[in-house]
Amino acid sequence: MLDMDVVYNDYAQTVFKFLMTLCHDEHTAEELTQETFYQAVRCAGKFNGTCKVSTWLCQIAKHLWYQELDKRKRCEASQLTESIVSEEGSPESAACLRDDKMELFRKVHVLSEAEKEIVLLRLTGAFSFREIGDIFEKSENWARVTFYRAKQKITKG
Repeated sequence: MLDMDVVYNDYAQTVFKFLMTLCHDEHTAEELTQETFYQAVRCAGKFNGTCKVSTWLCQIAKHLWYQELDKRKRCEASQLTESIVSEEGSPESAACLRDDKMELFRKVHVLSEAEKEIVLLRLTGAFSFREIGDIFEKSENWARVTFYRAKQKITKG
C-alpha cells in the first residue's frame, strides 16, 4: 500500500512539470495536479507496482489533460457568440456580395479583350504581372500598366 503523503511530497513537482509541458498554463497545471493526486488516492489500491509511481501518476495526469481538452472542445462548440454569427454569413450580405460581383463583371465585360483578359487573369487566376506579360508575349510592365488602366476604367464606371 502507498503512503500518499510521501508520494505527494516526492512526486507533486514532477507531475506539475509534466502537466506544464502539456498545457503551458500554470493555473491549469495546478488544478490538474490536484486532481491527479485525488484520483491517485481513490485508485491507490489498484496500483500494482509494475511501473514506477511517477509513471503511474503521469499517466493519470495525461488522461486528466485529455479529459480537459475534450471538455474545452465541447464548451467551444456549444457557445454561440456574436463573433461566431457574423454579418458575413447572413443571407443579406451574401446577396449584396453576389450583386457586387455581378456589377463588377458587367463593368469588366465592357473592357477591350486584352484588358478584360488581364483583369480576369489577375483577379481570378491569381497570375503575377510577369506571367500575364508572358502569356501576351509582352513585358511585365505592359501587363501592370494595362491592368491599372483597366482598373481605372472600372472604377470610373
